[in-house]
Amino acid sequence: MTDREAGVHRVLVLGAGFAGLAVACEAAGRGLEVTATSRSLERATALREAHPALAVEHLARLDANVARLVGTGTHVIVTFPPDGATDARVAPHLAHARALTYLSTVGVYDDHTGHLDDTTPLPATPSPRATARLAAEQRWREAGATVLRCPAIYGADRGVHVRLAQRTFRVPGDGSRATSRLHVEDLAALTLAAAAFRADTFVVGDEHPTTHDEVVRWVCAQRGLPHPGYVPLEEVHPTLRADRRVDASRALRELRVTLRFPSYREGMRA
Repeated sequence: MTDREAGVHRVLVLGAGFAGLAVACEAAGRGLEVTATSRSLERATALREAHPALAVEHLARLDANVARLVGTGTHVIVTFPPDGATDARVAPHLAHARALTYLSTVGVYDDHTGHLDDTTPLPATPSPRATARLAAEQRWREAGATVLRCPAIYGADRGVHVRLAQRTFRVPGDGSRATSRLHVEDLAALTLAAAAFRADTFVVGDEHPTTHDEVVRWVCAQRGLPHPGYVPLEEVHPTLRADRRVDASRALRELRVTLRFPSYREGMRA
């Protein structure tokens, strides 16, 4: 289903960060009218200069007034992280949008190990971080948003391949823990496709979850880089300690998206 078949003519991206900007650029490339917001005046100014096809609004604080940016056929995409207040303050005022999509994280599953898909239960006692994210999800879902739970997002200038080239990455633990990824351009395509759904939840990711060590060894071989060595798990960010393989087959099937980068090989080679 195309954007226009879903009744979408405009896209409003709340939070023009790494993922939000990719969604905005993908939408503009499809000929849609795009507005993106940024809380930083400096970033808003830079985005206007770098991306003249986008209308960029500097909104230091999101509130009910953001509804003025929602017209007929608007798909609202929410990318900013939860702060305990903004989601509850804004979501109810955007329920009239043609479509709503909220970008969340597979981090809501906390330390779940192994296979992870749309049937995987949430933790009985989620961590404070997961609790905050789940609360934000619920606020947006109540307004009609479809939620996409994302793994690690990477792109041309962000990801393990970049950190290896910069000599700032070491392999967590012994490298045997599995991780899932998704190229930011594929996330953008999935996000726009979500306009056809309302108040649903999808786990998204690429088609080749694998271990940290496999990815690192492949990147190093491709780029002639030395292996960076290993670091104890307790010394890395909690997101790098996970050991899970995301199965996004339902999302790919129902959203009808063919990934441009089905594995890290295509994405990091590009």
